[in-house]
Amino acid sequence: MSQTQTESKLTSADVQPAVFVRMAAVVRMTGLGRSTIYRLMAEDKFPSPVRLAKRAVAWRRIDLEQWSAGRPTVSH
Repeated sequence: MSQTQTESKLTSADVQPAVFVRMAAVVRMTGLGRSTIYRLMAEDKFPSPVRLAKRAVAWRRIDLEQWSAGRPTVSH
């Protein structure tokens, strides 16, 4: 089966909608402060937000989960 045929058989149940997370939730999820998040963004070490409106931004939850999974872990 070709990729085009496979893609055409996907239903709306197979495709998950994007979930957006605002700053307060990002702070809770990551344990980082706002200034640290913005510093990491400036250093290209944190996912960039998506503009929702003229004065509103949010992050894609999947981007945050992938970023978190790629972080080094420390065992004591």
